[in-house]
Amino acid sequence: MTALVHTRHDRRLGEFALRTLDVAADAPLLHRWVTDPKAAFWLMQDADVDAVAAEYRRIAAHPHHEAFVGLWRGEPAFLAERYDPAHVELVGLHDARPGDVGMHFLCAPTDAPVHGFTRAVITTVMAWLFADPATERVVVEPDVRNTAVHALNAAVGFEVVGPITKPEKTALLSICTRERFRAATVAKEHLRDHA
Repeated sequence: MTALVHTRHDRRLGEFALRTLDVAADAPLLHRWVTDPKAAFWLMQDADVDAVAAEYRRIAAHPHHEAFVGLWRGEPAFLAERYDPAHVELVGLHDARPGDVGMHFLCAPTDAPVHGFTRAVITTVMAWLFADPATERVVVEPDVRNTAVHALNAAVGFEVVGPITKPEKTALLSICTRERFRAATVAKEHLRDHA
């Protein structure tokens, strides 16, 4: 049984939402997404459906990590993960503060890309994270080679801290405060309205 945890209306692209993950039902869909060549930075290219299901069962059982399916106009279109960087991903690599929340997101592969879709997804995920009053900063650690996501992160207010070495990659640690996110996204909406 899944439940909606957040909804957001994008002025140009319509309704976005996040729902809880149903590992058994969602594993085939997630497998298609995480093994697509465009998801190379997700590091699951060779995983089969059982391995993907096992990974998301592990996340579902973890007290400091959770995953959600993102919907666009009611259909599954992206994946989002929320984690506590003091306990997951960045232990010993980041000076975690109370109110820090880690985030991953992945857009579903498509043969018909929609202009602005990925930015609308990251904006939705960030709005969801900051809807929790306890969230002070969002922390991300994308691969240093993932220049596309670095540009998206900058567009929603992330500030680069610097490279860090993780077991599986060299990552670019970046942090976004609630104020930086609001300034970046409100400014973009204002410019769009007056373009």
